[in-house]
Amino acid sequence: MDWYSQESFCKGLPSIPKPEIGVILVTGATGYIGGRLVPELIGRGYNVRVMVRSYSPEYEERWPDAEIMVADALKVSELKMALKGVSVAYYLIHSLLLGKKAFEQSDLQAVTNFRFTAEEQKLQRIIYLGALGNVNTNLSNHLRSRINVAKILEQGKVPTTILQAAIIIGSGSASFEILENIVRNTPIIINPPWANTLCQPISIRDVIKYLTGVLENSETTGKTYDIGGSDVLSYKDMMKIFARLLRKNRLYIPSPFSGIKGYSYIISLITPVPAPVISCLMEGVKNEVVVKEYEIGKYIDFQPIRFKVALLRALSREEHDKIATRWSDAYPPAHELAMKLIELSDPPRYISKYSLKTDKDSGALFRSVCQIGGKNGWFHTNWMWRLRGMIDRVFMGVGTSRGRRSVTSLRVNDVIDFWRVEELIQDKKLLLRAEMKIPGKAWLEFNIENEDQQNRLWVIAYFQPEGVPGYLYWYNFLPFHFFIFKDLLKQLCKRS
Repeated sequence: MDWYSQESFCKGLPSIPKPEIGVILVTGATGYIGGRLVPELIGRGYNVRVMVRSYSPEYEERWPDAEIMVADALKVSELKMALKGVSVAYYLIHSLLLGKKAFEQSDLQAVTNFRFTAEEQKLQRIIYLGALGNVNTNLSNHLRSRINVAKILEQGKVPTTILQAAIIIGSGSASFEILENIVRNTPIIINPPWANTLCQPISIRDVIKYLTGVLENSETTGKTYDIGGSDVLSYKDMMKIFARLLRKNRLYIPSPFSGIKGYSYIISLITPVPAPVISCLMEGVKNEVVVKEYEIGKYIDFQPIRFKVALLRALSREEHDKIATRWSDAYPPAHELAMKLIELSDPPRYISKYSLKTDKDSGALFRSVCQIGGKNGWFHTNWMWRLRGMIDRVFMGVGTSRGRRSVTSLRVNDVIDFWRVEELIQDKKLLLRAEMKIPGKAWLEFNIENEDQQNRLWVIAYFQPEGVPGYLYWYNFLPFHFFIFKDLLKQLCKRS
């Protein structure tokens, strides 16, 4: 995808770009929001620095006009380098995808480090995207964490502009995919009491507009604003609107049972989004999240998109296979720091290789390889892959239903079901790293080698076991490799 040919979200934004502001740092740039904000800022002429936790050549290709800086918010020494010479910083590091309460302290430590380092480096301003929520009510862990982050930034010496939003609707957003899959896959929808809670969803386009608009309007410095779309709806209303758009007749049955954990787990089995993410999102459904005062309209005046229009635009992006970023880009939360195959001190304990010689062109073979997973599936042995994904989901893993960002294209760090792209060399190599729950570390590699004026297509499985369960796991699945991989090679050649 050409990141700079995509439609500008800030078209019609009533503010003028101010590149003279200086260096703009975007944290959380590899996430859903940050990944869409960066090209928008670059397109408006800003000098953008992107902060990532680990380096990948893909970032240079993705943002050729941005400066890439490797830094972890939990490491002050790295933060100092990232913030050196920065004028304005976007703080888009959130705990949404962390899932477990144990990470809440890490999130607070990260923002505390950021606040004091920003003061030391004499930043002019911080812009933070937080969450809507009444501080006087019994908030969920997730909402409370987001509000605590805002408080820590507010208490600092660097003026902070805080935007507070409810659920974000856009192609690839977790909220959108949860709603879509519930409506598509569930003929009978059970509505617990909190399904009637009011919410003011906002389009991803409007979020990017507000994030850019406050940067370009100095009067918003040091203030907090609620942002939302044009509609205030209950979660039940949202599902009904979505069902009408998809032309699905659904039966809605009220239920007195309101257990968030139970619903989160069930929903994780019928949507691409894993239970830990759904649990974080759903913890807040009992809290009304509605814009109380639309003060930001005085400075950034435009008409927010209606919920139905946001859904239609998201569906259109999906239909045309033009999803720029996806919630899975940042989940699991530690994937950027995961052990790479090349980083192993010794070769993996177990390696299983299979190959097939073919007259097919290397370009055609590689295109076929790059279309595995997601809606296309894994060809003839689909049921085996799906069964493995289902087992992973039962144990609250990512599963195969996570799918892909794009049906036709891949980039490094993209998700393919329960794999993630670790390395991609055009027409030669695709290396995938396993993210399902397994007692060890696993990789799957596709290689194309020229041999006697023909091409040999390889599929190689690598596994580094952890303890006795790891050894048992490998030998339990080893007999299936022959059937799965031999058939996969044949199908890849056939479809080239």
